Amino acid sequence: MVSTESARPPLARGPRGHLLLGHVRQLQHDALNFHLRLARDYGDVARIRLLSWVGYVISDPDGIRQILQRNHLNYDRNMQSFRPLGAFLGNGLVISDGALWRQQRRLMQPAFHRERVQSLGTQIVATAADLLDGWHRRTNSEGVVDVQNQSLTLALRLASSALFGLRADAAERLGQAFEAMVEALSEYVFLPFPPLGVPTPRNRRIRTTVRKLDMLVSDLVETRRRQPYSGDLLALLLAARDEDGQGMDDTQLRDEIVTLLFAGHETTANTVTWACYELSRHPQIEDRLWQEVHAVLRDQQPTVAQIPQLTYTQMVVNEVLRLYPPAPFVSRRVVRDDIISGYLIPADHVVSANICASHRHPQYWNRPEMFDPDRFSPEHPDPGVRRAYFPFGAGPHLCIGNGLALMEIPLILAMIVQRYRLRPTSSEPVEPAMRLTLRPPNGLPLRIERRGTGPTHM
Repeated sequence: MVSTESARPPLARGPRGHLLLGHVRQLQHDALNFHLRLARDYGDVARIRLLSWVGYVISDPDGIRQILQRNHLNYDRNMQSFRPLGAFLGNGLVISDGALWRQQRRLMQPAFHRERVQSLGTQIVATAADLLDGWHRRTNSEGVVDVQNQSLTLALRLASSALFGLRADAAERLGQAFEAMVEALSEYVFLPFPPLGVPTPRNRRIRTTVRKLDMLVSDLVETRRRQPYSGDLLALLLAARDEDGQGMDDTQLRDEIVTLLFAGHETTANTVTWACYELSRHPQIEDRLWQEVHAVLRDQQPTVAQIPQLTYTQMVVNEVLRLYPPAPFVSRRVVRDDIISGYLIPADHVVSANICASHRHPQYWNRPEMFDPDRFSPEHPDPGVRRAYFPFGAGPHLCIGNGLALMEIPLILAMIVQRYRLRPTSSEPVEPAMRLTLRPPNGLPLRIERRGTGPTHM
């Protein structure tokens, strides 16, 4: 630690914001591009302000690893900015910290063991096949389908059935309530004023949405307790016990279920959506992907055992996760003064790991703005693959469900390409909108064309 005032490292620079609001408006309306501009204009460490709160945005991959991994004990989640999320997600793994987080992580980790995750493969494929086979029936007269809407439906069905054993009708009800909550959360989290306790029309709508979701989750838990079942994640959550033999109480169960639904379905839905978007714009990549899928699968449904053979499919998924990471920015509170990339990061300030900028850092990625799956080639990867790539975070808080996502998404993408060609409906690019996660702002209409008779069901 620096001992004299004269030797203290400099504070980072940043853009001049609104006199009172600072950079609130940029974060509300254009968070992704604002973070990318910070990296471009101010380098690896930039200073921003939200009202009276000062924060630091870190785009240097080594600095991000310092925050999330090497010196993670100096960066906690005790932040004002997490409180709006807590109104919806409670104390689930995404929000909790310290002893509670460690306890919950230990309790839940066995549910995401590699063999356990792989056992869900057959159910995932069957559920996805049922929905994907009907995509063409949901097109309009021009053969256009909203791929974002269909991907959300698919991801929620998969999460509800594979993780919690719900039938299609119950999954649909839970999915509708959950999407309403996500919409409410997207509106509230960037402008949590007035607080939810103030009975404005917006806040009453938000509270109603949360109560409805809570009732559905409570019914799910009570039903499972009366009718035990051992084949899904919920069964493992209900059976989990700590060293003292204590399980989760109803509130903690609710928080973990909602958190897993949020994290699980958002990652899958968004990655599938953006993969379809990029394939529609790059027919040569789509054709190469189809050739691999056809050579490996022929006319059969994919299996988990075949994923290692789908090398290019996994490269496509990795490139989508690079350009559209599930968590573009990860925030922490600084416990004690630290130095990152030569700049002082003061205690009791908030620091943001600018993952989206790290994924496009020109020092580590060749032609970083291009969609190029070959950068993930096992033989000749870009330097960023090992040094600047954090699709699921890093360190102890690495996403608990990353193994499930990296199994589920290649299977779904292979099944889509088996069945359909994807074509854009406009030459204009789609700019991601930051609504907690990166989604197309107005859905993703794509023209789809069926390929032959489709795969054989097993």
